[in-house]
Amino acid sequence: MRFSTREVRDLLVAWVALGVAFALFFRPELVRSVIQPGGGVSSGEFVRAFGVSLLTAGVGFLLHELAHKVTAVRFGQVAEFRADYGMLFLAVVSALAGFLFAAPGAVYHRGMATERENGLIALAGPVTNVALGALFFPLALVGPSFVGEIGRLGVQINFLLAGFNMLPWGPLDGNTVRKWSTAVFVAAFVPCILLALFALFGMPSF
Repeated sequence: MRFSTREVRDLLVAWVALGVAFALFFRPELVRSVIQPGGGVSSGEFVRAFGVSLLTAGVGFLLHELAHKVTAVRFGQVAEFRADYGMLFLAVVSALAGFLFAAPGAVYHRGMATERENGLIALAGPVTNVALGALFFPLALVGPSFVGEIGRLGVQINFLLAGFNMLPWGPLDGNTVRKWSTAVFVAAFVPCILLALFALFGMPSF
């Protein structure tokens, strides 16, 4: 698996930008400190929130994209991640405004691919998020602590990403999977949506 210098740079920039955006979104009180220094949140609290965000949202988004790359390369495609700097800027600005719109970029691949292969490339992203959510779940059981916070947010973000990306709409992964196989789409869509609902309404809050 090869990564160009530009691709490594784009991955790092996207990871950091998502870390900042989600930290501001998860902890609205941090926004006041950004706009007005000394607004009641210490630098240590910001570093903690940023670290949690990098390890949960950042990892979830980027491994989702890298799963597309790995699968595309496996099928003989030339694939590379490209960050969308405009959308990354929008993610940070929207978090400052109290909501979040995150589309860090995408893996672009070219080469001869069947409809089945394109469907599997698309499916790899949501499946990776489900697997990551399952890996984070034991940490979520630790309870009120730094580790528990990472686990809880890791579960929520990854299950939500899986459910959202499996929607059969526009450029989302679910639409590509549906075009390939309705049976595979349904088999993946139903559990992903159920897990997303669990992330929204079933996760304990500390």
